Amino acid sequence: MTAAGTSEGVSATPLAADFEKATRDQWLALVDKAIKGADFEKKLVTRTADGIRVEPVYMRETSVPALQAAVPGHAPFTRGAHSAVQGLGWEIRQRISAEEPETANRQILTELDGGSNGILLDIEAPGKTGCRITSAADMAAALSGMRLDLAPVEINAGLGAADAAAQLISALSGLGIPAKSAQVFLGLDPIGSLARWGTLPAPVQQVLVETIALASEAHDAAPLARTVKADATVYHEAGATDAFELAALGSTLIAYLRMFEAAGVRPDGALGQMSFVLSSDTDLFATVAKLRAARRIIWRIADASGAADAASNLHLSAHASFRMMAKRDPWTNMLRSTLACAGGVLGGADAITVLPFTAALGEADDIARRMARNIQIVLQEESWLGRVIDPMGGSWYIEALTDELAKAAWSLLQEIEGKGGILAALDQGFVQDRIAADTAARAKAIATGRQELTGVSAFPLLGDDGVTVAPARTAPAVRGKEMVRPLAPHRLAEPFEALRDAADAHAAKTGKALTVFLSSLGPVIEHTARSTWTKNYLAAGGIATLTSDGYASAEEAATAFQASGATAACICSSDTLYAAHAEATAKALKAAGARLVLMAGRPGEREAALKAAGVDQFLFAGADAVATLKGLQDRLGIS
Repeated sequence: MTAAGTSEGVSATPLAADFEKATRDQWLALVDKAIKGADFEKKLVTRTADGIRVEPVYMRETSVPALQAAVPGHAPFTRGAHSAVQGLGWEIRQRISAEEPETANRQILTELDGGSNGILLDIEAPGKTGCRITSAADMAAALSGMRLDLAPVEINAGLGAADAAAQLISALSGLGIPAKSAQVFLGLDPIGSLARWGTLPAPVQQVLVETIALASEAHDAAPLARTVKADATVYHEAGATDAFELAALGSTLIAYLRMFEAAGVRPDGALGQMSFVLSSDTDLFATVAKLRAARRIIWRIADASGAADAASNLHLSAHASFRMMAKRDPWTNMLRSTLACAGGVLGGADAITVLPFTAALGEADDIARRMARNIQIVLQEESWLGRVIDPMGGSWYIEALTDELAKAAWSLLQEIEGKGGILAALDQGFVQDRIAADTAARAKAIATGRQELTGVSAFPLLGDDGVTVAPARTAPAVRGKEMVRPLAPHRLAEPFEALRDAADAHAAKTGKALTVFLSSLGPVIEHTARSTWTKNYLAAGGIATLTSDGYASAEEAATAFQASGATAACICSSDTLYAAHAEATAKALKAAGARLVLMAGRPGEREAALKAAGVDQFLFAGADAVATLKGLQDRLGIS
């Protein structure tokens, strides 16, 4: 058979041969009919946080030919640095943060026995918690039993990176693995540390020179070591967009290549001992495009440095975003982590780190670490996501998004370099100001519902979620003169979590939860849309609701309200029933003792009449939910 349904020697006919080729204009005509003349741009076109246009459909004619012609394992490495699948596809690099070396070692061995094949070891240092390592002996105790020739270890020590790297290299001789075979990631990233904490142990240029010297010594001792790290997650966690995260990664790479060159290390030799880290989050397609665009940008920088071939040996890790994690209903974090992991896989990450689902709450226990590990194992060994090279390649949407994101990032990279590079841009406050603006725009999108957070702003769970963890340890203080304005990490859920915390504190103090009676009018089919929306909307602020199947009249609703013991009510129903009963219901509720009467939906032309009848406030989608819920809490008695 030469084609499906054909025999040897018989030519195959494409299935679409008898159909006239459709055009975009024809498609647009059908779309216009479907959306009944609404604005196409407003109805069907969206834009990313970087302003990149996302069409509702992509066609071959609008694709990116250069990217479609790209081959995995070949420059510019958009489709991956490898031409064949490596093992199961990627390294499961699990994070260990236990305080004592012996405890860390037990957790490490458990992880490796359970299916992980790499470890990210957090080291305690100023500004961060982790394993307390003060000597090479401590490091050896933490890593005892590891086969570093088979399972790599990456140390994450922030401002203590130089000491931790030296301790790891010194500990190799006691681990029973020849140093020449050890796969270690030393995590030397003074630029990332400066951006995160705003200071360094010594003047910037001195630290950079000492870092490159230490990297060279370590690489001589352990030739497989990845010494210097360009970690852009610090920018993501502070609120950067995908394009700015990529731009910071590229500018950091340029800065380190220059430092290596000043120390006599050629760009190809420098690239061979560097590693790169990006964040992955719940926007799966954006994560895929970001990782693919990162390899293209790294190659372009390497090519300009005369080291294009060295880019084939790059190592790119994806760390599941801490920014996306939530404290409330943390079970939903497992869904977030699964998307983040899948995005890392489909984007071609060499190693992926997934956070425990309780990461935002405090210390991870065995179950939380096991779930983080199993997310990767299921995707790897049951879903087989790592068995195909660049599985998203060839998708017109993904190729276009990759191309647009790479261009946007390159433009920002040029802007950073125009200011003198990443260090100068940090010193001038350009990086911090840009990220602050992006953070504010995202916070507004979340507050107004244009970006929903499941379990936080959408479908929140009130009451006990059944999760209890040990509180997070306090990190050692950061000392020294502030050299640049630090980039503090924050989570997207924090504004809503503050509302929930205030509501819980009020309930604990008074013995009464904040409650609103839902005065739902008519049969369920009439009020369920607004009743459900209102219940979820109020719950996001820690406000419980008293619900029912609906009330047939204003009097019936007022009687039920009076019997409920509540002091606030919200009228919920369809526009049709609002026209007939809303004003009478508001009057009846006020007469029944309601101190606060709300109404779900925009009032339109009847706003004045409804307010005169007793409606104090209208709740509707598109308003700033954080500000609205804060105001409601105040009116319900929280001081």
